[in-house]
Amino acid sequence: MRKESFIQPNPESWLKKFHFSIPIKVRYCETDMLGHVNNVSYFMYFEQGRIEYFENLGLFDSMFGSEKVAVVADLECQYLAQMYRSDKVNLHVRVASIGRSSLDVEYAVVVEDTLKAAGRGAIVLIDTASGKSTPIPEEVREVIAAFEKEGMGGA
Repeated sequence: MRKESFIQPNPESWLKKFHFSIPIKVRYCETDMLGHVNNVSYFMYFEQGRIEYFENLGLFDSMFGSEKVAVVADLECQYLAQMYRSDKVNLHVRVASIGRSSLDVEYAVVVEDTLKAAGRGAIVLIDTASGKSTPIPEEVREVIAAFEKEGMGGA
């Protein structure tokens, strides 16, 4: 059974929702013998993009500190077209929605204006002392909402 895509209403409109991107340099070790980017590599790109997104917003310490840390609760990737080592890749990252203690993060992997893969995942803010989820601070919510410039639903 195929799951409904989160790329809504269509790839072109969905890509316009992103306000942050970084270039990704595909390394030789991330490819297979045919030069295709290995499926596991996309998840490393998502992690890199997620970290750089929070750094760019000045939220790294709030999300990855000694008292609270954001952990991946789920992560998925839809592979739409092959990518190769020589491709000039741009990774787009956005927070699609904010819940009480979680953020739904979306990723778009683009080569020359073509969507090659799309990802989404929930990250949950955890209190390091208790190991339990903790509310996302209001100042973090405000910074993300102002950056994303769109109304976000609950997660």
